[in-house]
Amino acid sequence: MRIIAGTQRGRSLSAPSGATTRPTAQRMRQAIFDMLMHAPWYGRETLQEAVVLDAFAGTGALGLEALSRGAQFATFMESSRVGMTALQANLRACQMSDKARLRSCDVTRPPKASRPHSLIFLDPPYHKGLVEKGLRALYRGGWLAPGALIVAETENVTGADEEIFQPFHAHLPPHREVPPPETIAHRQFGAGSITIWVHQPDLIPTQS
Repeated sequence: MRIIAGTQRGRSLSAPSGATTRPTAQRMRQAIFDMLMHAPWYGRETLQEAVVLDAFAGTGALGLEALSRGAQFATFMESSRVGMTALQANLRACQMSDKARLRSCDVTRPPKASRPHSLIFLDPPYHKGLVEKGLRALYRGGWLAPGALIVAETENVTGADEEIFQPFHAHLPPHREVPPPETIAHRQFGAGSITIWVHQPDLIPTQS
């Protein structure tokens, strides 16, 4: 696994053995950053101004790719010991420790943020509802800047009785019956899919 582009292009990344982490496939990572760099709703300059949160970071490939392409700063959240070891090794190899902070924590119970982040990557284990639980917890902890771009990886639905993942308002309770946020982009890659939307807490009042 390597950094695809930017100042660290071609840099190899360490990945722990076993099933503790599931690094984002390079093809999917390429597609994500192609969109971020070239889509009219984001672009190179916006990425270079981003403060990134790589939640469920694993190897940190998404956050490190963003830093390599010029993002200002990245926070990495990872709960496993082997994941943290790989993250530390990858940050040292990329010489990016001065632009990053590691948080050893459960994303569904994060510490309070020191500042809000503008680009949020969520790549948790599949079939556990962790995108929803994690993003709501991150909102409560102050991690989401208004207008933050949310990039979530979820499993592809294969059975007729399974619900297709939909973007949601992290600042509203799950039972609140309101239209979901607009999906900016959606791509499928094998067992996984990427959904992108914008966190807009001011569009809908939080009070009934």
